Amino acid sequence: MINKKIPLRNQYNDTEAYITTYILEDVVARQKKRPLVLIFPGGGYGFRSPREGEPLACAFNAMGFHAVVAEYTVETPYPQSLKDASDAVVCVRKHAEEWNADSEKIFVCGSSAGAHLAASIGVMFSKETAIAREDKLNRPNGMILCYPVVSSGEFAHRGSFDNIGAVTPELLEKTSMELQVDENPPPAFIWHTFSDNAVPVENSLLLAEAMRRKNVPFELHIYPEGQHGLSLATEFTAENEGGVMPHVQNWITLVRKWIELF
Repeated sequence: MINKKIPLRNQYNDTEAYITTYILEDVVARQKKRPLVLIFPGGGYGFRSPREGEPLACAFNAMGFHAVVAEYTVETPYPQSLKDASDAVVCVRKHAEEWNADSEKIFVCGSSAGAHLAASIGVMFSKETAIAREDKLNRPNGMILCYPVVSSGEFAHRGSFDNIGAVTPELLEKTSMELQVDENPPPAFIWHTFSDNAVPVENSLLLAEAMRRKNVPFELHIYPEGQHGLSLATEFTAENEGGVMPHVQNWITLVRKWIELF
């Protein structure tokens, strides 16, 4: 396995963003290019949850996919974290040949606020002037959004928007992803729990509705029970007893089948 840290271009107040690679290097991997999943851990843009980083990378590795975890800057004004995400997508795509990854199967995966960041790069890759590129190398091929922060409106996780300085009406609209969806985002796999009392399920529903209106494909799963921040919903990633939810654990299997459609 190629396991190393690679700094990203952008820095904010001497805080350096970087990616950590989990690249499969076995003999079989050299026979066929593999999808790569770029992971953005959650944490309300105030920190990056370890439970939503390396454990997901290992799970994707176990399914035969390359994985990379992005350590983006937090508690920084918009669009700094989005710049980090853009640089991360470009970085892994430029390393695709070296890593034997399929440059047309680069997926972003995020949890909670990390899913907001993953959705933001998928939706805003060409709309946000701070990251727009003519070559569109920062456009992911798919988005995997786990209990995502989406809306800055009625159902907002207010702390996430506060931590990126989205307090003006203009920035609140710009960072509310259901209001920004056009015809250009890649397909999405979205899952949430109905009983999430930190990031209401309406966030996923609003995004799915917006994508449907613009004819952008998505797969959506709503589980009836489960607290926020489940990650893999196993003992390995659980913070407490409520973090083990056997009926939610199949999301990772479902997303594997979804990736294999590409």
